[in-house]
Amino acid sequence: MAGSDFLQLDPARAPAGGLTAWLTDELRDAVRDGRLAAGDRLPATRVLAGQLDCSRGVVVEAYQRLTDEGLLSGRRGGGTTVRTDWLPAPSAPPETSGSPPSNTPPSNTPPSRTQPPNTAAPPGARPVAGRIDLSPGLPDLSAFPRAAWARAERAALNGLASADLGYGDPRGLPALREALAGWLARTRGVRAHPDEILVTNGVAQGLVLLATVLRGHGITRIGFEDPGSRGAREHLRRWGLEPVSVPVDDGGLDVAALDTTALDAVLVTPAHQFPTGVALAPGRRRALVAWARASARATAPHVRTPAAAAFPSRLVIEDDYDAEHRYDRPPVPALRALAPDRVVHLGSVSKSLAPALRLGWMLAPAPMRAELTEARYWTDLASPALPQLALAHFITSGAFDRHLRQVRRRHRARRDALLAALAAHLPDAAVHGVAAGLHLLVTLPDDVDDAALAARAERAGVTVHPLSSHRHGAGPPGLVIGYAAAGPDRLREAVARLAAALGRRS
Repeated sequence: MAGSDFLQLDPARAPAGGLTAWLTDELRDAVRDGRLAAGDRLPATRVLAGQLDCSRGVVVEAYQRLTDEGLLSGRRGGGTTVRTDWLPAPSAPPETSGSPPSNTPPSNTPPSRTQPPNTAAPPGARPVAGRIDLSPGLPDLSAFPRAAWARAERAALNGLASADLGYGDPRGLPALREALAGWLARTRGVRAHPDEILVTNGVAQGLVLLATVLRGHGITRIGFEDPGSRGAREHLRRWGLEPVSVPVDDGGLDVAALDTTALDAVLVTPAHQFPTGVALAPGRRRALVAWARASARATAPHVRTPAAAAFPSRLVIEDDYDAEHRYDRPPVPALRALAPDRVVHLGSVSKSLAPALRLGWMLAPAPMRAELTEARYWTDLASPALPQLALAHFITSGAFDRHLRQVRRRHRARRDALLAALAAHLPDAAVHGVAAGLHLLVTLPDDVDDAALAARAERAGVTVHPLSSHRHGAGPPGLVIGYAAAGPDRLREAVARLAAALGRRS
């Protein structure tokens, strides 16, 4: 009888026609529960196929799926091993009986688009094996181009001058600002001199610097898309700006509604609105620029200086958070290309490479740059030199463009798997924002409580965001589902669990 001493694998337990998925699940569970430890070598595909009396293609496919998920690593001549940098997700501390879960994020976790809503399981609930995190904005970390990045770091070190080891320019190293200027012109339609670019530790730091400068000019309220990222909204509040809801519809931000608010600044996601996924319509883009140029603002008395007099009377802050990821539509140029004198452009590599790199950029109107640079200096002096130089080389060598082409193919396949699963398991749901990005929006019938559904899904081992957690005004219930960080099998399993949580059976 077929079977293997390795993990006591018994193919007789596999469902009919589901041998590959069964083997993938068995291996994944062994990694997650510690039976396979970091660095352990798996049997050769031919050996394990012989033991299980199946085709070698079944084992190759199972290994590949887990490699795509970031659990395994394989190289020619080196076999397949459990990745040494894989760590299981830390288990949540037990809740105190009778104490409701807190909505406050941990002090060391800055709010972001990936911050999940409070969908904690009830006290005493057992953790679900094989948890699937479909938080929006979570990139495919297993796709990080380790070898190419290592080459970029070696090139950066080889070319590192002694002067580069000093504190550096708070605006960022010239090499990176030059590389970014070329890349933004080529990919986002933004033409800028390197001196116009301020390197930041991600978009989060860019928002901190902007909040500091805006408050100094008497601006304490800022327009905010509704629905819009809850994490970004809380981030603004943390740094002294009060978000004011402006509705979003199928054309993006409602500029006519913005015009009634008496605001001087607004934060938008025009290339791929979060969470609806719509691109700001051409007429709205022109209207938003016209709004920014329409009127002058009375500067606060305590900041009446020559610099303050030139400060933009109205300001659009453009969060270009995942514009690189598009599949079924042409690129949408950055809004800054229309009005560099009124638009602050924010971007980063958090969604295209990895959040851990903490590298982003900001392009602001000329009258703001000196104040932003000063705020950056007093915040943390400057970004680390080596990652900046490595990213510069990564861009100029063409490795960044090659990486983006590869991850787009992976993301498209995962998106397609998610769409097929939703059509099969949740045929009544409407799906939005599928042409680009790392997430999609599923709206549900009006009688569904999306927060309660997300909580049930969490108990079933699937993390998603209820649409209501990202909205202040009224609107349909829905779920915001990320798909970049999970392979097709995991996405199909997640949707099946969601359907069960909703009470739907395919």
